[in-house]
Amino acid sequence: MTNNQTTEMSFETALARLEQIVHTLEEGSGDLDAALKAFEEGIALVRLCSEKLEGAEQRVKLLLADANGVSAVPFEG
Repeated sequence: MTNNQTTEMSFETALARLEQIVHTLEEGSGDLDAALKAFEEGIALVRLCSEKLEGAEQRVKLLLADANGVSAVPFEG
């Protein structure tokens, strides 16, 4: 998977692919080169998911803005 394809993924798609990679790596099947490529892709997906979560957090903070400025309210999921 190319870097461009990774950056265009939705959070949900990236997370599902990351779960597939983790499952494959946990099985231990395949050779070292394939495992390293999968690990590298996984790291890129973790970074993408983190960026998307940070962006969502910023949007939530903006939506919670009041007349006195931004009031940061912890999100409880």
